[in-house]
Amino acid sequence: MTSIDPFERFGAVPQFTLESDDVADGRPLSRAQWGSGGGGDNVSPQLSWSGFPAETKSFAVTIHDPDAPTGSGFWHWAVFNIPAEVTTLAAGAGTEGGGSLPQGAAMLSNELRSKSFTGAGPPPGTGTHHYDIVVHALDVERLDLDPESTPAVLGFNAHFHTLARAVLTPVATAGDI
Repeated sequence: MTSIDPFERFGAVPQFTLESDDVADGRPLSRAQWGSGGGGDNVSPQLSWSGFPAETKSFAVTIHDPDAPTGSGFWHWAVFNIPAEVTTLAAGAGTEGGGSLPQGAAMLSNELRSKSFTGAGPPPGTGTHHYDIVVHALDVERLDLDPESTPAVLGFNAHFHTLARAVLTPVATAGDI
């Protein structure tokens, strides 16, 4: 299955390859990637990417659920200023405080106001939720964002510096685990 780029409506950019030992396109999330309130472990998935443009200077990674019943979706994770030579994030890199992130990378608060990854938790009766995991290849070494910025502000700033992106979209439905 080839993921659809959720940002394409803002202008198509080339896509590169995103793989994971933990999640797959169109496949249900495992217990590890669910939130603790839904019986999961809140473990950010392992991610690795390749085939991005040679002129890439940094990466940003976001995980967003556009199907959350909020009108604006739900941001689960936002990381930026990942150095260009880093092409893998280990499972659990999204722990509170960012100690497992590469040197120089920073996390923004998710919807629960935690600077960490928060797992899935689709409410009963809201259908299947799609979790857009996106790696943005950027043309700048750093995005100078206020540490209290939201993931939406990261997305806005990344938009103007995105050379290419890679997408995986696993799914979850209440009662899956």
